[in-house]
Amino acid sequence: MIKVVIWNEFIHERESGAVGNVIRSHYPDGIHRYLADALKCDEFDITAVSLDMPEQGLPDELLDSTDVLLWWGHCAHEQVSDELVAKIRKRVLAGMGLIVLHSGHFSKIFRSMMGTACRLRWREAGEKERLWVVSPSHPIARGIPETFVIPHQEMYGEPFDIPDDGKIIFMSWFEGGNVFRSGVAFQRDRGRIFYFSPGHETYAVYHDENVQKILKNAVLWSAPEEFVPDRITPMPEPLEKINTPDPLAGIDTAQLHK
Repeated sequence: MIKVVIWNEFIHERESGAVGNVIRSHYPDGIHRYLADALKCDEFDITAVSLDMPEQGLPDELLDSTDVLLWWGHCAHEQVSDELVAKIRKRVLAGMGLIVLHSGHFSKIFRSMMGTACRLRWREAGEKERLWVVSPSHPIARGIPETFVIPHQEMYGEPFDIPDDGKIIFMSWFEGGNVFRSGVAFQRDRGRIFYFSPGHETYAVYHDENVQKILKNAVLWSAPEEFVPDRITPMPEPLEKINTPDPLAGIDTAQLHK
């Protein structure tokens, strides 16, 4: 089974007032727990965690056994410790899949993996979003119709400051006229990363069957075949005889590689 961990700030769902009531009507036990139920299948062993839990929800023993991490963040990016971000980054580079959801584009871990500011344009007007599959042969797009509509969504628009090496799988058009690269896949060392923008907390986006299918596909795609932790590139024996004289012969250069 694929060990899946769904991480969520779990802050908006507990807010008082009208907005909090709306969010709880969609996700009464939190976005992370809703997704854990929605993605449940025989292939996944899912754990839902949140920022308020000990060690910010990701103690070493859990993180070190995780195959795929889903990350939903919005208003508490800076509360996530740099130490935890470094541990997640190390795990991703070793092979763990990372699926970054909605406003997680501005999370510490996503910016760390991208090496850019990950800025974008946004507008909250409850407008229609139409997603288009632009890479139909990609495993994340398997079983997804050519296009489908999310009735209400927060607009994310270009320009989106992410690296050019990402594989665009989904593009979105918004009722207000903006377009956005709403589903992009990356490779970082051994780890696969997928960013998926639909999922604003005040709308029931994760109730959509196509969205759930995309996330299931993303878990299967990003799950590692193997982990290669913290490796140091070895110095292999040469395949052919080296005849060129070494100008550093007799000098101990081992200290340069420590």
